[in-house]
Amino acid sequence: MARQTAQLSSSDIRLPLAFPGERIGLMGGTFNPPHKGHLVCAETALRRLQLDRLWWMVTPGNPLKESNNLPSLGERIAASRALANDPRIVVTGLEAGIATAYTYETLCYLKRRLPGVRFVWVMGADNLIGFHRWQHWREIAALVPMAIVDRPGCRHAALASPAARAFARSRVPEREAALIPGSVPPAWTLLTTRLSGASSTALRGDGAP
Repeated sequence: MARQTAQLSSSDIRLPLAFPGERIGLMGGTFNPPHKGHLVCAETALRRLQLDRLWWMVTPGNPLKESNNLPSLGERIAASRALANDPRIVVTGLEAGIATAYTYETLCYLKRRLPGVRFVWVMGADNLIGFHRWQHWREIAALVPMAIVDRPGCRHAALASPAARAFARSRVPEREAALIPGSVPPAWTLLTTRLSGASSTALRGDGAP
């Protein structure tokens, strides 16, 4: 039986609604496939940062990874929506709509279009380990505060990473995590939570990104 491909609509790539003063988390990735670890990360950020909503930004591709076998954006958005049933989690493919390839470009766009919104970049501790390889990583940290959610086996390596060392003085104690959305960047915190060992690579079982 041929696989049905989810169709991408204009609403999938439209900029989500946001109002000045709102606290909105931004969590980007290919979500290939989305899994419980992603959901734990999102739910932890919503709760601990006292966010109004979290945008689950499904990217067209990752510049640091091969994307030859990547399922369509529509398929990945549909799978993400099926998993994220919390109405505060907004699944969007906005990066395809604004034609940005890098996180820095996306954040610059959002800050320019929605200057009154209190954005927070949310990512797992596994991403902090290699954050220094991202384009304009120092500028990203200077644009928005960040929340790093612990992942199995990643805590020590994340805290010893080049990025964590570079911004060591900007780390906010976990007990003050709710202050992060209103903090002047650079500012970041590490959130401990229940851990899920799920990963996209393991779920695919093919070694692809």
